[in-house]
Amino acid sequence: MHPHVEKILLSEEQIKERVYQLGQEITKDYQDKDILVVGILKGAMIFLADLVRNIEVPTFFDFMAVSSYGAGTVSSGAVRILKDLDKSIEGKHVIIVEDIVDTGLTLQYLVENMKARGPASLKICTLLDKPSRRKVDVTVDYNGFSIPDEFVVGYGLDFNERYRNLPYIAVLKPEIYRG
Repeated sequence: MHPHVEKILLSEEQIKERVYQLGQEITKDYQDKDILVVGILKGAMIFLADLVRNIEVPTFFDFMAVSSYGAGTVSSGAVRILKDLDKSIEGKHVIIVEDIVDTGLTLQYLVENMKARGPASLKICTLLDKPSRRKVDVTVDYNGFSIPDEFVVGYGLDFNERYRNLPYIAVLKPEIYRG
């Protein structure tokens, strides 16, 4: 265990099993359809890579980078697109892949932005959900795990660009992020 970690919330094995199940759910829901998976950088990168290997329908990917946190630990609520999609999503079956849904503000912005682009369908898949932090109502179609309101890192999630490479989801020691 990394010395900055207070505790492991979700093990590598738990994540692997749940990601497999999510991939199978998506496969079942999209039989005879092509899907476009849109990963939200950078946090969802590892989750997306593992997820798409468990989806058994034709799958294409694209990425967006958005910012609502900066260097802090709490979402600012102001969303900026740092990298937009490379291609049109008009008429496509789109699944937004997020690492974590917290307040829902970023996701609400993304959903509104993408719906305006005319996809055939739009669904949300997240690895982690913190329902206790929700400020707006957003529908998550595929949810890996609901977690308590703790500051987590690992499996793509970071604090100041660190800890993304941990193979598990862990609670960071408060002295690390509170300085």
